[in-house]
Amino acid sequence: MIVKMFTVGMLMTNCYLVGCEEKRKAVVIDPGFDGVKEAEKIMKAVDKEKLHVKYIVNTHGHSDHISGNRVLKEMTGALILIHELDAPMLVSSEKNFSYIYGEKATSPPADKLLREGDIINVGNVKLKVIHTPGHSKGGISLLCDDIVFTGDTLFAGSIGRTDFPDASYKEIMNSIKQKLAVLPDNLKVYPGHGPTSTIGEEKRSNPFLQENSPFSFAEPDETELF
Repeated sequence: MIVKMFTVGMLMTNCYLVGCEEKRKAVVIDPGFDGVKEAEKIMKAVDKEKLHVKYIVNTHGHSDHISGNRVLKEMTGALILIHELDAPMLVSSEKNFSYIYGEKATSPPADKLLREGDIINVGNVKLKVIHTPGHSKGGISLLCDDIVFTGDTLFAGSIGRTDFPDASYKEIMNSIKQKLAVLPDNLKVYPGHGPTSTIGEEKRSNPFLQENSPFSFAEPDETELF
């Protein structure tokens, strides 16, 4: 499996190119590009690896994770996939919050709606959809072999912010504790922002996952920047 990480956009979103070495199919996760130049950087990697981008997958519908959907779809013809609960955010700058930054970022509508347990087949690579709401109603993580892409649910040392409309601290903590923390400790975490980690490291050191942490029982006003 090929995994390449690119940091893109104003909010430094982690965009991932994931490819199948045998069948040369690929998926791009969270293309939060600010413009064509960042898309071209991804396409250089696609061309270098001789890949065909089959899908664009958004872990959730906030603008810093979907703003490059349109240009990447135009370049590749890839299908856009997002959880059904976040699909309306693709086509509304108010719902995806791009208006906050003085932008009107929108995406073409989803080609396929995702649900808990769906499998995204990219050649011989299989990405399992885990519905992890909390940062948004339709937030998802993607599990593949010894890797999990967590979007803005779980970061290295932190969690996604929960002060947005439809966000919920209780939901995000339930998602992390019931769906992510139960995964093997050696699983590598590829988050939507910031450095990579492992499930085991987050269980040991993430303050939101510690029993004696004030965050474990009281909802903070704000948790993260993304």
